[in-house]
Amino acid sequence: MRERLQKILSSRGVASRREAEKMILRGLVTVDGIPASLGDTADPAENRIEIDGKPLAGNTPRVYLMLNKPRGYVTTLSDEKGRPNAAQLVADCGTRVYPVGRLDMNSEGLLLFTNDGELANRITHPAGEVEKVYEVKVRGFCPESEALLSRPIELDGRPIRKPGVVLLQASGQTARFRITIHEGRNRQIRRMAQAAGLEVVRLKRVREGKLQLGDLPVGKWRYLTREEVSCLQDT
Repeated sequence: MRERLQKILSSRGVASRREAEKMILRGLVTVDGIPASLGDTADPAENRIEIDGKPLAGNTPRVYLMLNKPRGYVTTLSDEKGRPNAAQLVADCGTRVYPVGRLDMNSEGLLLFTNDGELANRITHPAGEVEKVYEVKVRGFCPESEALLSRPIELDGRPIRKPGVVLLQASGQTARFRITIHEGRNRQIRRMAQAAGLEVVRLKRVREGKLQLGDLPVGKWRYLTREEVSCLQDT
């Protein structure tokens, strides 16, 4: 059966659909020896699909894991500045996996990895509205900060859903909040804080959907349990 190339690559665990599209645009994918274009279709049973000169592998077992990402690591798969990549921390899982969504370099906490591109797309798609919970330390706190952070502001010309904001602790101009968001826009919480006149000192993701970071040590990873995978698939 013919399918779009990015869907085939995603289903075989090569990359997420978005990353597969980038690979096609970079000329890394060929079909029967001819460089592929975005939008091309193929049938793995009839066509010879190669990635960077290597034949497309057969179906790979699905792998799902959680990393407690440290600060100082990027989540992009290729970084022109050569900075440490979070994928390096899960390289010993034995299978090539990809991050689900992103945490910027100075953020830490729960980061999912998988080779299930379809599931990754469903989790990260804005329509999914998967809850993400963060513990955030800020500077510049004042009595109005909680209300200002709770506003449903616009980012990138589009309104965000009203975030859940709980003040955990305050001391002078420093405070800690628990913030729940749904969209996961680029640097969303940092931009929300900036709009409220606050500076983020530390940002840690502690929950995504029903998955909890728990006591997983910083820089370590673990496989998701069968129940946790089921929760993701029901998202």
